[in-house]
Amino acid sequence: MKEQDHDRLLRIKTEGIREWQYQSAHYNRYEATPYLALEVLFDEYTCKSSDKFVDFGCGKGRFPFYIHHHLHVSVTGVEMSGQLFQVAMENLARYLERTKPSRSTIQFEHLLAEEYKVDLEENRFYFFNPFSIQIFQKVIDNILLSVENYPRAVDIILYYPTSEYIQFLELQTPFELLKEIRVPELYEQNSDERFIIFRYE
Repeated sequence: MKEQDHDRLLRIKTEGIREWQYQSAHYNRYEATPYLALEVLFDEYTCKSSDKFVDFGCGKGRFPFYIHHHLHVSVTGVEMSGQLFQVAMENLARYLERTKPSRSTIQFEHLLAEEYKVDLEENRFYFFNPFSIQIFQKVIDNILLSVENYPRAVDIILYYPTSEYIQFLELQTPFELLKEIRVPELYEQNSDERFIIFRYE
């Protein structure tokens, strides 16, 4: 299924790339995870209906809409850009018009990732290389603080991961590498087209 066809199925608009008007050292451009990659990820990575996801730097919301629709799990998208957050909310309004009521929830928060207060039930955290290593470290510290207050197993899912993200998790945190999932059709052209999943139990 083509990207626009999948968007149409979910009644959302998430295509395109958005560069920031003023170049930032800490925030990367918006680009949605390819639907093909998401299909590969969730063919190999299982989750339960009780899992709660957070997508940091969610942009227009493709990842939250995809997992809410296909996996029936609760998810929160966190986005610092007012423009992208507005698009995500417009997408949400259209998406909910056709979505049957369920126990799982989908919502978006407009704030900096490092200011997001991690809910005690949230246990799956997704990053598509949204910001600098300095911000990533602060977000991971917030996640670990939440785990310290309410012990639980948590996963960090990285798509198109940077070596800085991986080295930080491996060398400076209690997270351990769980799995690498390559996107075959894309990996042959670019070895960064993969998911790296870390777990802390």
